[in-house]
Amino acid sequence: MRTYGVWPVVAVVALGGAIGASARYGASLIWPTAPDAFPWTTLLVNVVGCAVMGVFMVLLTELWTAHRLLRPFFGTGVLGGFTTFSTYAADIERLVDGGHVRTGLAYLGLTVLAALGAVWSAAWATRRVVAGRRR
Repeated sequence: MRTYGVWPVVAVVALGGAIGASARYGASLIWPTAPDAFPWTTLLVNVVGCAVMGVFMVLLTELWTAHRLLRPFFGTGVLGGFTTFSTYAADIERLVDGGHVRTGLAYLGLTVLAALGAVWSAAWATRRVVAGRRR
């Protein structure tokens, strides 16, 4: 059996992370959020990233036999760099510190529900498409 070191995995995660973080940065430039505004861009980025993760995991675990570096590259790197739950936490703190407690709590709950719903619905839809193609 052939063994591989950890460095190829580290390299593809770093490369994917740079791509994903650049895409998220681009989204923040296209749709900037004002200091006291609801962080729609961060919410959208996180929900889209979670939906893509739902599709990717179904394809990777139920359909494809993928290269060993695809999952760390795309799942951990690209989608990990694209989604930003640290910015989500910072946005909540900013809203609460700015006196927008209800908005911060709404954002807290909405992001969790939307992200989980995106993963679930994307995985469900992908399974339906895959099953339809196998008939």
